[in-house]
Amino acid sequence: MGIIGSSLKPFTAQSYKAGKFVEVSDTDVKGKWAVFFFYPADWTFVCPTELEDLANQYADLQGMGVEVYSVSTDTHFSHKAWHDGSPAIGKINFHMLGDQNHVISNNFGVLREGQGLADRATFVVDPDGVIQVMEITCEGVGRNAVELVRKIKAAIYVRENPGQVCPAKWEEGSETLAPSIDLVGKI
Repeated sequence: MGIIGSSLKPFTAQSYKAGKFVEVSDTDVKGKWAVFFFYPADWTFVCPTELEDLANQYADLQGMGVEVYSVSTDTHFSHKAWHDGSPAIGKINFHMLGDQNHVISNNFGVLREGQGLADRATFVVDPDGVIQVMEITCEGVGRNAVELVRKIKAAIYVRENPGQVCPAKWEEGSETLAPSIDLVGKI
């Protein structure tokens, strides 16, 4: 699955955001950092806990210039109903994309064959439309939005500082590494 380093593929979808239905396409994404946050279905169990967690980090992500697109194979109408009916989902201010035609889920390779549902998956796309980070978990394992924010900060740092890399558990302001022959075998 060679998706890291690949480019965002064309798509157009309806989104529910801020009380409105909005059309979103791949061209709207380019030029800024973006998170595509796939989840299996509206009105489920783990999904609202993850989406609420992400909603709690959204202001920080916006401050970093990152837009969030949650994606499931439900319709934008279902997203609105869920948003209006759930206190957890009601916190969401980011795009909730409807992917009932499965184009976006297929583009990212996360559509469950024969089920019509997306896997629990996260992708971070840079301003050039290139996928820099991905995470896919099994059905019962929720994701951590704080860790996602950390990974995005690292990806932004690496993009802005060529020749530098971020080691494990790197936090903003911590030391980075400059890969060289002198480091081989010394870490």
